[in-house]
Amino acid sequence: MFHFGIKTYIFIKAFGKCVIYMEIISKINSFINGIVWGPFMLCFLLGVGIFFTFKLKFFQIVHFKTWWNETAMSLFRKNSRKHTNGKISSFQAMATALAGAIGTGNIVGVAGAISLGGAGAIFWMWIASFFGMATIFAENVLGVKYRSRIGGKFVGGPMYYIEKGMHCKWLAVIFAIFCTIAALGMGNMTQANSVSGSLENGFGISPQISGILLSVLVGIIIFGGIGRIASITEKIVPFMAVIYTIAALIVISVNYKNIPSAFQKIFVQAFDLNAAAGGFMGYGMARAVKYGISRGVFSNEAGLGSSPIVHAAADTDNPYKQGMWGIFQVFIDTIVLCTLMALCILTTESNYSGLDGIKLSTASFESVLGSTGTYFMTLSIILFAFATLISWSYYGERSLEYLSGGKFIMPYRVCYALITYIGCTMEISLVWEISDTLNGLMAIPNLIALLFLSRDIDYKNLQQINA
Repeated sequence: MFHFGIKTYIFIKAFGKCVIYMEIISKINSFINGIVWGPFMLCFLLGVGIFFTFKLKFFQIVHFKTWWNETAMSLFRKNSRKHTNGKISSFQAMATALAGAIGTGNIVGVAGAISLGGAGAIFWMWIASFFGMATIFAENVLGVKYRSRIGGKFVGGPMYYIEKGMHCKWLAVIFAIFCTIAALGMGNMTQANSVSGSLENGFGISPQISGILLSVLVGIIIFGGIGRIASITEKIVPFMAVIYTIAALIVISVNYKNIPSAFQKIFVQAFDLNAAAGGFMGYGMARAVKYGISRGVFSNEAGLGSSPIVHAAADTDNPYKQGMWGIFQVFIDTIVLCTLMALCILTTESNYSGLDGIKLSTASFESVLGSTGTYFMTLSIILFAFATLISWSYYGERSLEYLSGGKFIMPYRVCYALITYIGCTMEISLVWEISDTLNGLMAIPNLIALLFLSRDIDYKNLQQINA
């Protein structure tokens, strides 16, 4: 009895210390997160996009026809998806990068932006994505230009153009470390948790069963390497994008009379200079800018450095053409899909329901589609999160490969599959917070490199393609 009491005391004491340590970690992370995603960082992200937009002479809008023909329209041309010897096609690279970007951010992120920043946040989300097109174009160009060939396959990303272009090995290592850890957190556990939560709420499937099935499925896919991942994403992404678009258009069309007022709210609230109670003039606009830009970046990942990792693996010899797939990626992710979600919420006036996150998004679909809307949102979350889950496995794998010189790839894949189960079955609110911080930390060395290597982005090469 005495020994039992001692063991109990030791356990309680250890548990108490663990709780204290978790609280300390949470406070430290909150402090860092406030800096990483604070005004300076948001201005930095937006500023880099503005810089490249002017450098490229507003290419994303002035030459819309050029990049549209090189991306979307190329899919209708013969051999547009051809790939060889472990390489992936330009479309597959875009589909994998888009799969990594199209996640819960397109559903939960948009709802959160409206809840926290008002309808005006959508305007600033558009602004962030417009300039983000130039940023992600530059990332992908550098990713292809400075990539390396290892074992017959192309590998690249910020760690490679930081080392080979900037000759700054330590900064490349920092990016790779942040990306490796972020892949296990934001790329894996948070997405797995969203899948298991949706399966439990929508179909009554326990997280344990979801965890086992999802871990096995993820393992089967990622052990096939980038070829298998790309072959899956090139099928999932078009399917879920088309189905999601059709469902959203149905919701919006039923409430078509509210479309003008929805756009009016977006533009008026984007520049809301009214003072909040006890606050200061322009408080509404400040929140719209903050949450619009931050949620926009969270949605399309322009500037984070994740996209060029997979675009570097594309079977292409023209960095500028591959860069255009990045523009297309942001266009579909934010301008199309996020806007559709925003209009669903605003035209159904669900934003006045007092709900937030997935509940707000679901309410907008339920108002038109009834219980079918609930199941549709459940399926959307599952597909979006799953696509992100398998895509981010590749980002983490390439980053670890860079750090270890090609070692530990198989153990990493096993670990990634096992962590998927943990993400499905545990409370991971702190993981969400830490992963969000790591995503921001990834962006810092990447944005520095983009500015330093901006000399390698030449508008004349774009003119030659346009000609």
